[in-house]
Amino acid sequence: MKRHAPATERNREPLLAVLREVLPPEGTLLEVASGTGQHAAFFARAFPGLTWQPTDGDPASLESIDAWRAEEGLSNLLPARLLDASTDAWPVAHADAMLCVNMIHIAPWAACQGLMRGAARVLRPGGRLVLYGPYFVEGKETAPSNLAFDESLRARDPAWGVRELGAVTAEAARHGLQRERVVEMPSNNLTVVFRR
Repeated sequence: MKRHAPATERNREPLLAVLREVLPPEGTLLEVASGTGQHAAFFARAFPGLTWQPTDGDPASLESIDAWRAEEGLSNLLPARLLDASTDAWPVAHADAMLCVNMIHIAPWAACQGLMRGAARVLRPGGRLVLYGPYFVEGKETAPSNLAFDESLRARDPAWGVRELGAVTAEAARHGLQRERVVEMPSNNLTVVFRR
């Protein structure tokens, strides 16, 4: 049941460095699209003051997340919950911070829209939403690897694809979320931080 994604092993340390700067020392963090559960296990250990709530829209992913949770035995890592970001039926009413890694490009645009609506509902005032993944940035040359990745995503599902950072920022702003910072990451990814 426990799944493994090599990319998670590669990006977790650089992402942790950014999270240490932007996450609160305590409270509840809602992770949207937790995938295998590797990030949840790794970050929950790194932030013992945060109660980490992993979620995913795929029942098979919930099993993997809970397998990682069982192996780690962390008291601040909660059982995984089902959450389809594109809907308004979320299993969490309030959070002090949110994290979403590598989701909005492997989902229809409605998932990004739902993520922003949900963040506006769930985040406490001043709470941060942290996104990680590839983006197209207006006025900046796109890495060939991101162009190829976008093409492969759209071949799998025409509703998927690398998103324009400006479009994501505009969607966030429609829901009262202000972009606070953009951090360049390895492998042509970005960490984007929004504040409610």
